[in-house]
Amino acid sequence: MAKTLKETKLWLTRVEPLEGESISHFLGRFRRAKGNKFSTPCGLGQVSGLGAVLARWEKFYFNPFPTFEELEALANVVEVDVNRLREMLPLAGVGMKHKPIRLCGACYAEEPYHLIAWQFKTTAGCDRHQLRLLSKCPICEKPFPIPALWIEGRCLRCLTFFAEMVDRQKAY
Repeated sequence: MAKTLKETKLWLTRVEPLEGESISHFLGRFRRAKGNKFSTPCGLGQVSGLGAVLARWEKFYFNPFPTFEELEALANVVEVDVNRLREMLPLAGVGMKHKPIRLCGACYAEEPYHLIAWQFKTTAGCDRHQLRLLSKCPICEKPFPIPALWIEGRCLRCLTFFAEMVDRQKAY
């Protein structure tokens, strides 16, 4: 028998969103938080009533763009304000790069999470560090996984930490 949302919320751990964090990274952190244990987006999608939509959001596919009602359904489960969830999405009229997943090693060394701004089509580089964003591991050239899967902050093939990749970034 399926649990109701109220029964489910009794065992969910609240996760605080980080400044500028992408919804993909946030959803991954939420699913893995102690006590939550959603191994895939499907479980969270089932509890929230959103189904497979969350898997698309984790991959930065927002077409159709999330409605207020969808964000409200997610907000009820993750206990984060709808407006705060909205901040983890692209602004109206801003295109997204679904692939490749990009990152700034210098930013990651300071704050270890994926920023939504890195996936904007208009973002050419890191304004804070004046560095080009990395679109694959500079050591082994494996593309980065979606941020929802970033657990240890390292390349899954060669195990180089994202923060160590700053030495391979070029100025822009």
